Amino acid sequence: MYSCSQEAPRRKYYVKRNRTRTMVFIISLFCLSVHTLPVSATSMAGEVQIDGSSTIFPIMEAVAEEYTKREPHVKLSIGISGTGGGFHRFGKGEVDITNASRPMKREEERLAKKHHITYTPFQVAYDGLTLIVNRENTWADNLTIEELQTLWSESETLKKWSQIHPKWPHETIQFYAPGIDSGTYDYFQSVVLQQKRITKTVTLSEDDNVLIRGVMSNKHAIAFVGYAYYAANRDKVKAVKINGISPTKETIQSGAYKPLSRPLYAYVNNSSIREKNSVANYVSFMMKHAGKLVEEIGYVKLPQYKYNEQLRMLTEMQK
Repeated sequence: MYSCSQEAPRRKYYVKRNRTRTMVFIISLFCLSVHTLPVSATSMAGEVQIDGSSTIFPIMEAVAEEYTKREPHVKLSIGISGTGGGFHRFGKGEVDITNASRPMKREEERLAKKHHITYTPFQVAYDGLTLIVNRENTWADNLTIEELQTLWSESETLKKWSQIHPKWPHETIQFYAPGIDSGTYDYFQSVVLQQKRITKTVTLSEDDNVLIRGVMSNKHAIAFVGYAYYAANRDKVKAVKINGISPTKETIQSGAYKPLSRPLYAYVNNSSIREKNSVANYVSFMMKHAGKLVEEIGYVKLPQYKYNEQLRMLTEMQK
């Protein structure tokens, strides 16, 4: 919902649904005075409905802010139902775009097919799933994927650091992780745990700040978050090397930080692109400006040629 004012505050409405472990974060962007906005020559109207990953939300929020300055009459709404929740709504045709921190699963593909939804995934940025520990943790500087699986998988006994290395503290580990609707949770399950279940002692939260605070308050805690959340809190927590490689913008973009580097997606309904000028215009704006905004927020941008390729693909889709 939009209204014009002189100061253009950004207002956020937050609802947390504990029963379904989803968050809905609806943004209303209030425009500046029309005299101070770089409004496009041919003003756009319409709406764009977006939902999905909390990991990608800061990127979409930044894109939405900049887009609204140019197209103040386009109504934008952005929800945070998590990657899984977003795909569920997207597959039923409820939203034009869903953000995802992992590729679509087969059951999600089947849901979209059932409702005759065809779609195109656009890569927006790169992320590196980052393992974080308390800054007083002087022992866990480096872990292998096999050691992570040993740590995080369910067993009948409480996990202690000494189970990884005998010289490490004989202290119980406190685990923190994103909620089960999160694509970050799914990615960790797929890449690290594989067929094993996550430990029952884990504290799950849809709010990444809860994970950061949990690690800060316990010397023996460990968590995994998106790289941008770690980067914003690097003075409060410490990142663990994985297979000897630290998560950095360079190692994430090059793929050296494997297997925990990953692309972040915006899945777009093809019908929305063809039938709603506002959606096509928004996606075009996102591809043109995402690289700069991604870097400002703390994520890792794609090589410019990838944004250009996707812009050309979008143009072809509109023909």
